[in-house]
Amino acid sequence: MPEVPNDTNNRISNESERRSDAPAERSLNFIEQIVEEDRASGKNGGRVHTRFPPEPNGYLHIGHAKSICLNFGLADKYGGKTNLRFDDTNPVTEDTEYVESIKADVRWLGFEWENEFYASDYFDQLYAFAENLIQKGYAYVDDSTAEVIAAQKGTPTEPGKDSPYRTRSVEENLDLFRRMKAGEYPDGAKVLRAKIDMASPNMHFRDPIMYRIKHAHHHRTGDAWCIYPMYDFAHGQSDSIEQITHSLCTLEFEVHRPVYDWYIEKLGIFPSRQIEFARLNLTYTVMSKRKLLQLVNEGHVNGWDDPRMPTIAGIRRRGYTSASIREFADRIGIAKRDNLIDVGLLEFCIREELNKTTTRVMAVVDEKPIKVVLTNYPEGQVDEVAIENNPEDHESGHRNVPFSRELYIERDDFLENPPKKYFRLSPGGMVRLKGAYIIKCEEVIKNDEGDIVELRCIYIPESRSGSDTSGINVKGTIHWVSVAHAVEAEVRLYDRLLTSEDPSSEDRDFKEFINPKSLEIVRAYVEPSLKTAHAGDRFQFIRKGYFCIDPDSTTDKLVFNRTVTLKDTWAKEQRKS
Repeated sequence: MPEVPNDTNNRISNESERRSDAPAERSLNFIEQIVEEDRASGKNGGRVHTRFPPEPNGYLHIGHAKSICLNFGLADKYGGKTNLRFDDTNPVTEDTEYVESIKADVRWLGFEWENEFYASDYFDQLYAFAENLIQKGYAYVDDSTAEVIAAQKGTPTEPGKDSPYRTRSVEENLDLFRRMKAGEYPDGAKVLRAKIDMASPNMHFRDPIMYRIKHAHHHRTGDAWCIYPMYDFAHGQSDSIEQITHSLCTLEFEVHRPVYDWYIEKLGIFPSRQIEFARLNLTYTVMSKRKLLQLVNEGHVNGWDDPRMPTIAGIRRRGYTSASIREFADRIGIAKRDNLIDVGLLEFCIREELNKTTTRVMAVVDEKPIKVVLTNYPEGQVDEVAIENNPEDHESGHRNVPFSRELYIERDDFLENPPKKYFRLSPGGMVRLKGAYIIKCEEVIKNDEGDIVELRCIYIPESRSGSDTSGINVKGTIHWVSVAHAVEAEVRLYDRLLTSEDPSSEDRDFKEFINPKSLEIVRAYVEPSLKTAHAGDRFQFIRKGYFCIDPDSTTDKLVFNRTVTLKDTWAKEQRKS
């Protein structure tokens, strides 16, 4: 296959407020303000050059989509450029599968990068930078174990202690570092550390590790290297090499910025500027790659592109469009502090788009639908009724759907003992069949177990939709499919993967909140027009929700994924419980 503390006051949840809070022209966010100031002052010649730097150790998720939209959108707004740069500094966790999936996701979102780079492109230059810092007395080789180094760093309230190897001479450090590169030492035997300040209140300033030994095959450089730079060292220098003007990172990198600036200053290279923004935290979701990898490896989901996953691949397979993701990213905006975004806003964005663009089709989603026999309709006769494709799009036209004596309806559309204000079908009751006729139930047929298996009804010939002269008014309309023409399909009803609104705030393992009802597979009977549908095609099942054709679908077996319900039923059910 080729996506913190919570400020719940910032959470967006009311759909009517979302509409009114989406002005036609919004004010500049704080990053755009910085860019405007830089351009006004002539900094970097007014250039805007951003980068998106994913680590190829997993699939991108919806949080990365926000970052992609920000980086590419900012460059596009100011006539700039964006590089796609893979941070491939850890050969143990990286794979070309992830590289290809990331490129596919970026393109699917509607963006194209100016250059495709890899941190490994700069391994020679980064190594030279490291030797430069050693020669200037700003780096040293440390023989301490990882546990000892961690203990040396102290705590946020206590200063660290200098390593006994901190006073090695420049000549000794250069010799040891070159021997590390030559492969003379095993993994973990030595590291290269920056010599900064072991008493700094910023723990990241306490002699951070620059290089570690890893005798591992790299997906691009093979076995050419056995030492690899740490992210904090490779990040700023790679930005500088590419002359990135605005290096946009999520908020957790704010404490890393002094280290980013320190390396650039000591090396005297192009001063890229790091700017932090709030990451995306979404309700009922986890964004940690480590946790997502757990879900995949432990079989809680069916791969990275499982439609329940917040990965871009999963969201795409579920039926979301790139436009809806870009709209979502635009609506949540760019903030300076972390907040928790209601997943209902993401669902609202896709509903808004699919409501305007999808064809309405009839599908009886029911393992045991009820058969309706119209006793006064001629046997063997097949009529065609016109169904509008999309009432929101007057140019979409109509299509003909076969109508016959025997029909399927959903079991929920009939009650033998209905309550007041029940407007669907019941004994002696009348209802309109969507696009067709009014019918009246005259007899209920049950099997030996007492289950309803058939309804004997009559239809009113004068009540045909579009030319009704019957004078009968009914309040209910239900959907149906002709038994003789129905196409059997598999429907996968996806719901939220987790039951906790904010799993990161819970004291228990997040996997304890996996929703056992996050996937329900049911049978459905759909109208024959869907036989020619292709993977990725999207539809509205009338009265049910929005669905798309899954890649598992074949000519012999249609498979539909539910993208989203017609309304946000989740919040209502949660309030009940």
